[in-house]
Amino acid sequence: MTENPPAVDEAAQSLRERINTTQPHTARIWNYWLGGKDNYEVDRAAGDQIRQLHPGIGEYARADRLFLGRAVRHLVADVGIRQFLDIGTGLPTADNTHEVAQRAAPDSRIVYVDNDPLVLAHARALLTSTPEGRTDYLDEDLRNVDAILEHAAKTLDFSQPVALMLLGVVIFIGDDEDPYGLVRRLVDELPSGSHLVLSHTITSPAMPDVDEAVKFWNEHGTPKLTQRTPADVARFFDGLDLLEPGVVSCSRWRPEATGGAEPEEVAMFGGVARKS
Repeated sequence: MTENPPAVDEAAQSLRERINTTQPHTARIWNYWLGGKDNYEVDRAAGDQIRQLHPGIGEYARADRLFLGRAVRHLVADVGIRQFLDIGTGLPTADNTHEVAQRAAPDSRIVYVDNDPLVLAHARALLTSTPEGRTDYLDEDLRNVDAILEHAAKTLDFSQPVALMLLGVVIFIGDDEDPYGLVRRLVDELPSGSHLVLSHTITSPAMPDVDEAVKFWNEHGTPKLTQRTPADVARFFDGLDLLEPGVVSCSRWRPEATGGAEPEEVAMFGGVARKS
């Protein structure tokens, strides 16, 4: 049996030391709502309390995941995109970006970006690829745009269209951190024909329990969240060509056939747009 090199063991130990199991964490709670196993009792307790405040929270976690799948399938099959930069990856569950993309086009290349230690600890689950394609992983923060682009360029060809995936991650960027500027800087570095796929939890008078759930989270969990209105979310797509049906509830973005019934609206809105 071959032993791991000391550097590998030290890196694994460093990751373990960065994982705080005494405070609930949004990535682990999201994993819990999606039926995953990569969470702790503190996360499940917080997740259940949030679900009491907003019973539909688990539904929009699932709606966001299904939105990802539909958007990626469209970009691969109908647009011909073969490169994806997925920032704010989260914990692996079923149908991650590379699985959806490479199922339709085995030569697809995907770079995942996240700075959560538990996600890093599961990097091997993400670093699987078809022989024809490639999957890579970066330990980086969305705020560090230059570093992300520099490292992603080792896997992705930025002279060819790229799909920038920002699902449920910009909510962690406060208004004082120029979230729109961060997204614009990333999009500006992508060539014509690239696409932005973005989803964001919304605040709305029609869904007051969402605000209560976010308030609870910001008092007890980490990292903190910044709620935005649907109009605020739509601003992230300024200057781009929005695909139909625009910025809508993730459950209503090109849903699968439902027998004529419109899917129920959830407090997670998303859209897909093309860079001209």
